Amino acid sequence: MHKRQPFDWILLVILLSYFMILLDNSIIFTGTVKIAQDLHLNQSTLSWVSSAYSLTFGGFLLVGGRAGDLFGRRCVFQIGLVIFGLGSFLVGAANSAVVIIAARAFQGVGSAILAPTTLAILMDTYTGEQRVRAIGYYGAMAGIGASVSLVIGGVFASLLTWRVGFFINVPLAVWMFYLSIRHLHHDQIQAGKLDWLGTFTSLLGMIALVYSIVGTVGRLYTLGAAIILLGLFIAQEAHTRQPIMPLRLFNERQRLGAYLGRFLYMGAMLGFWFITPQLMQSQLGFTPLMAGIAFFPLTIVNFLIALQVARLTAHLGNGGLLMIGIFLTGLGMFWISRFTPATGYWLGIALPMAVIGVGQGLSLSPFTAAGVANTRDADAGAASGVVNVMHQIGGSIGLSILVAVEGQSTNAITGFQHAILTGAGLLLLALLTAIFLISPGERRSH
Repeated sequence: MHKRQPFDWILLVILLSYFMILLDNSIIFTGTVKIAQDLHLNQSTLSWVSSAYSLTFGGFLLVGGRAGDLFGRRCVFQIGLVIFGLGSFLVGAANSAVVIIAARAFQGVGSAILAPTTLAILMDTYTGEQRVRAIGYYGAMAGIGASVSLVIGGVFASLLTWRVGFFINVPLAVWMFYLSIRHLHHDQIQAGKLDWLGTFTSLLGMIALVYSIVGTVGRLYTLGAAIILLGLFIAQEAHTRQPIMPLRLFNERQRLGAYLGRFLYMGAMLGFWFITPQLMQSQLGFTPLMAGIAFFPLTIVNFLIALQVARLTAHLGNGGLLMIGIFLTGLGMFWISRFTPATGYWLGIALPMAVIGVGQGLSLSPFTAAGVANTRDADAGAASGVVNVMHQIGGSIGLSILVAVEGQSTNAITGFQHAILTGAGLLLLALLTAIFLISPGERRSH
């Protein structure tokens, strides 16, 4: 445990770095139309502006998490900042399809290093009540950042230019780099080397898996390749002395439940964040900026609830809080699935969004805490990598499922209702993981 400072600069570095990643994810949602116009992209090429980022982000997460364990968190974090900041500049300056797609792929590598490393730094820095509070803020940022970023992206795309959303990361990354030099401690580098066979098979396997979700050609063949490569990866991890994803992380019920639950939860939420702004624009006549602002009931409630998570965890336990949070998220999701234009925004979207905000505020922090619970110090980065993999891959798969369900109906309202109802079903499965895996696992660990 390090000395507390008058102002917690370390937590600021962690949260702002994580926010930069979330900002870039959501800005693409609100900026795609303007990007397509400026760079003369067709729909197929435009989809690769998002997919290229998803491929490298998902592919490098496990490697990025383990690299911090082996080579020192501060050093790896700073490398991630440089890659992310440079990638952001190249995206903002892009003048062709090839450049923006390549820059987004490069930026995804930076995100894959930053996301698990920031969480591992948090685990290194805090213990006890301070760790519960810090994880509470980190988990809250996952929901708040995604919602606020929709608004910020809408402002930039509507009033300025989509490029500002990427250029703004450059001074932020420079500032984060300076703060990391000033405030992050020099950590001990572990003896050992990177498992290159595991790195190679996990990287290609994860990229193939993400492509089978977001790609356009040969997705079934790529899925087969992903299964084979990830199978080889797991076999390698079972035998090597220096695994990048120690299989012992999955031996505990609490962590296993957290990984499965987060996968399902984010599948529902990313689909919701993607589909609902489109519904508000097509059925209620909202502009992209208005649709982003319309998420404020969720964002504000989420923020207020997240501030209480540390205190509530002490009374209800992590598992108990998670069960309440997932249940309320599912309840709000089911309510929104009943939306019709006649219901209107306030009753049909805003009020159920507030319920979702309560649930989200109570859920994401406990999911994070359970995903890294009782890990060895040497495995903190690897565990953080798995948490982020489940967040990213779960979101991508869930988004694909909800969009596919929505597309099955010729009526936009019916398609939306069925898609959101499917999201509520995913949340029901997530609730079962909390009831039967996370909560019993937490009791056993005490």
